[in-house]
Amino acid sequence: MSCFEELLDKNRSPVERFVRFRLSSREDAEDVLQEIFLTAYQRFEQLKSEASFQAWILSIARNKCNDYFRKKALDLEIPVEEITERELSYGRHGISEVAVVRETLNLLSEKDKRILYLYYWKELPQAEIAKTLQLPLGTVKSRLHTAKQNFKNKYPYHKAGSAEHITNGLQIQMGDLYPAHGMEVIMKRLPEFLPEYKLEPSEKAPFAVKWEELMGWFLVPKLGEKLSWGMYDIPSRKCSHIYDMQVTGKAMVHGIEGVELTAREAAYSDKEDVVERTFVAQLTDTHCRYLATLRNDGDIRNYITFLDGEAFLANWGFGEDNCGNETNLTPKGDIQRNGSAITSAKKDFLLDIVGRYTVTINGKSYDTVCVMDIETYNCGVVSEQFLDANGRTILWRRFNRNDWAMERYQKKWTEQLPENERLTINGETYVHWYDCITDYVL
Repeated sequence: MSCFEELLDKNRSPVERFVRFRLSSREDAEDVLQEIFLTAYQRFEQLKSEASFQAWILSIARNKCNDYFRKKALDLEIPVEEITERELSYGRHGISEVAVVRETLNLLSEKDKRILYLYYWKELPQAEIAKTLQLPLGTVKSRLHTAKQNFKNKYPYHKAGSAEHITNGLQIQMGDLYPAHGMEVIMKRLPEFLPEYKLEPSEKAPFAVKWEELMGWFLVPKLGEKLSWGMYDIPSRKCSHIYDMQVTGKAMVHGIEGVELTAREAAYSDKEDVVERTFVAQLTDTHCRYLATLRNDGDIRNYITFLDGEAFLANWGFGEDNCGNETNLTPKGDIQRNGSAITSAKKDFLLDIVGRYTVTINGKSYDTVCVMDIETYNCGVVSEQFLDANGRTILWRRFNRNDWAMERYQKKWTEQLPENERLTINGETYVHWYDCITDYVL
C-alpha cells in the first residue's frame, strides 16, 4: 500500500462525514468525494508534512463543496459574485436563516431593498442615506420604518415577536453586530418544587409544529435566545439541578456556520458551584444539530467536532450522518400510543408525535402535542416532550427501561421507584424518573 493510500485510509471517515454533512444529496456527495480523492492523489507531492494530511485534504474537500454550490447557484441563475462563503456553508438537510432572509428581501420592492441595504449592510447613518439618495432626512426615516415593517410582515419566523427580534434576521444578512461572547448569565429563580400539573388527552387531531429547540437542552440556537430550566426528581418533585443558557454569538466549525451557546449548571442546593459548558449548534430550515463541544481536560481546552467520530457522535450526534433532529414535526405513525401502551416501528431514530394533550401547569393551560423519543440518544431511555403551537417545551418527562444502568444502581426501576408511573413499550416496562420545565411556563 502506498503512503497516500495509508493516509487516506486513516482519514477517509472524517472527509466522508464532512462532505455528507454539507450535501443533502447522497449521490452528489459520492461524486464530490471521488473528485476530492482524485485531486488529493494528483497533488499529494505538494503536501509538506504527513502530519498535516487531514487538514490538507479537508481544505480540498471544502473547496470542492464550494465548487459544487457555485455550480448549483449558476443552475439557479444566481450571480456568482453574490455567492459568499457564508451562503456556501449551509450544509446538509437545509439552508440556514441567511437564505430565508435573502428570499424575504427578494419579495420586497426595490425601494425597500435599497434602503435596507444601505442601513444594515453598509451601516450608513440615516443622514448619510439621505445624502446618498438625495432625500430629506424625514423621508428616509419614514421609508426605513416602512421597509422594516414590510420585511417583518413577509419574514416567515417570529411573527409574534418584537420589531427588534424580527429584524434580527436582517442583521444576520446585512452583517450587523452580534452579542459579545462571554456575557454573564444569572441563574433565575426556578421553583424549588415542581408545580402540580395535569395531562388531559384531547380528541382533536395532533397539529404540526415547528420545533427549533436543541434536543435535550430546550434552547433555540438563534442569536438573542436565552432561557433557564430545571430538573425535578419524581416523586419528591424537588429540583435537583438548574441550568441557565444563552446564545453568545456566531461560530464557524469546519466551514459550517452556527452559533455558540453557553450552559451554566448548578445544583439547586448549591448555586455557587457552577459548571460551565460551551458548544456550537446550527439551525437550518429542516434540522437542528450540534457542530462542536468544548471539553476541559485539565488545563487543556479540548474542542470536539462532528468530524471526530464516536468521541462526538456518541453524545451529540443525532440522525443519519448527524443530520440532527427534525424541526418540521408531523405525525408519521412510527410510534403508536394507546394510553400507557406504546408500540413502535423498527427504526434507529424513533421520534414522533403521538397525540394531543392539554397540559395545565402553574395555573395555565396549554394546547400541546406529545413528542415521544424512544432510545435515540441513550439506550433504555424514553422521553415525552409536550410542545405548544410555538414549538416550545411546556413539560419534558423521562422514563427509564426497567433494567437501565443495572450495574450502577443494582436494582430495577420498578423496585427503586415503585410508585412512579410506568409505560409499556414494545412489551418492555419503563419507569418515570424525572421531569424538566423551563422559565417559558413560569
